[in-house]
Amino acid sequence: MASADLREELTCPICLSLYSDPVTLKCGHNFCMGCIKRVLCTQDGSGVYTCPDCRKRFTYRPTLQRNLKLSNIVGYFIPTQQGTHSGVFCTYCVHSSVPATKSCLMCEASLCDTHLRVHSKSEEHVLTEPITSWGNRKCSTHKELLKYYCTEDAACICVSCSLAGEHRGHQVELLNEASEKEKKKLRNVLQKLTTKREKTEKRVHSLQEHRRGVQEKAAGVTERLTAWIREIKKQLEDLEKRVLSDITRQQEQVLLPISDLIQQLEKEKDELTRKMRHIEELCTMTDPLTVLQDQESHRDYFCGAEKGDNEVTQTGDKQVPAGGDLDEDLISVTIYRDLADIVTDVKRGLYVPVTSDLLLDINTANNKVNISGDLKTASWSRLYQKRPKTQERFTYAPQVYSTRSFSSGRHYWEVQTSKLGLWRVGVCYPSMERGGQQSVIGKNNKSWCLLSWNTVLTMQHNIMETSINDFLSCDTVGILLDYEAGRLTFYELCDPIRHLHTVTVTFTEPLHAAFWVWDNTWVRILS
Repeated sequence: MASADLREELTCPICLSLYSDPVTLKCGHNFCMGCIKRVLCTQDGSGVYTCPDCRKRFTYRPTLQRNLKLSNIVGYFIPTQQGTHSGVFCTYCVHSSVPATKSCLMCEASLCDTHLRVHSKSEEHVLTEPITSWGNRKCSTHKELLKYYCTEDAACICVSCSLAGEHRGHQVELLNEASEKEKKKLRNVLQKLTTKREKTEKRVHSLQEHRRGVQEKAAGVTERLTAWIREIKKQLEDLEKRVLSDITRQQEQVLLPISDLIQQLEKEKDELTRKMRHIEELCTMTDPLTVLQDQESHRDYFCGAEKGDNEVTQTGDKQVPAGGDLDEDLISVTIYRDLADIVTDVKRGLYVPVTSDLLLDINTANNKVNISGDLKTASWSRLYQKRPKTQERFTYAPQVYSTRSFSSGRHYWEVQTSKLGLWRVGVCYPSMERGGQQSVIGKNNKSWCLLSWNTVLTMQHNIMETSINDFLSCDTVGILLDYEAGRLTFYELCDPIRHLHTVTVTFTEPLHAAFWVWDNTWVRILS
């Protein structure tokens, strides 16, 4: 019982075996050196390390301190356990059970260290690890020791089997010789497995490096975008302050003359009140002499009353600005211009440069393709357009490509499409055929396209098709071209934006945006 308890104390909590080269963390828990290293490697890049036993968190990768005392205890414990676990005791120690160290095949006996020292040293007495059962060392038929190996039947046999038994006449070898040959094969297998493990370790290391690279890149992009959005917020806050300041200034300009006018009217009101009180007093007097003595002031009252609206009001109204209100149009123009500047700065900072001048080249349009007046929309037409013949015009396929070509840099444009029906969008070289089935984008080695048939999506190049497992769920597609990197990527602009497919190839000619429509379908360049 005590031995079991001690074994539990000497067991690594990760591999559940006895400690091998035990080390200690700062929290006091012990682990095998190899076990804890593997655990810490899996935590690299997470920003925090934890003890597998108590879950204590460490900001930095913890240092591993070898536990020499624990290592010595395990060293003493293992031989005792191995001797006890084997269950083999010395044949000659009849008065006590002494664990055996070796077994002799000749004597069919197991020996402790004491009896091993006095045992015969001749070659016939072959010593092995302690043997638990001698039954499997003997022939089941002749009850003799197995000394040979039959190569034809792949069986261990005794002398009688090789001379008079069922293995007579077969090619046989001594067990040691056969064992060495088998070991040689196993070493070859071991070498192959070692090489394979090394390759696997390199692959794991490579994937770990890639994972760290992705994590570092994500952190960098997050940092840049955070700073970028923070700058946009600051610009918007500055715009808000300017607009609110303009509103306050306009308010002051409008309210100042109104306040002055109110002040003048208040004075006039007070004067009128004074005159009204004087007249009321005169009207209540009983002395006629007093009423009639101030005729001159009475004439002023008559004059003022006959004028109707007061002069101050008529004069003051002319001083109020037209409309007597804020100039909201001025505020709107200010916001529009400043927002336009912010959007321009945002577009400059975008990793994806938006191509805004993409137009359809009517000189390449097939006569079954109708082109809108703004050169942005291509739609299938039942009417033959009767356009003049040109070397650039597609004569077989109902398609058209852009006036602009791309021979370097990164470019992005968006296309709105018919949700149902059959259409293609992609890119092509200007050297692509103009007639025959080879002129259809995606059906030659000079074009790449995304094809939709009633929302079922397929990538096509040189007739080869690559199915896309997802269906198109909205009517807008984004196309990103990185010429130098040789990448053409298609996105579905739903919410959230979804990656559809990426083509990787080395481009050798300038590329035009290409569009193909059929049976009442249409596509429109949005950007």
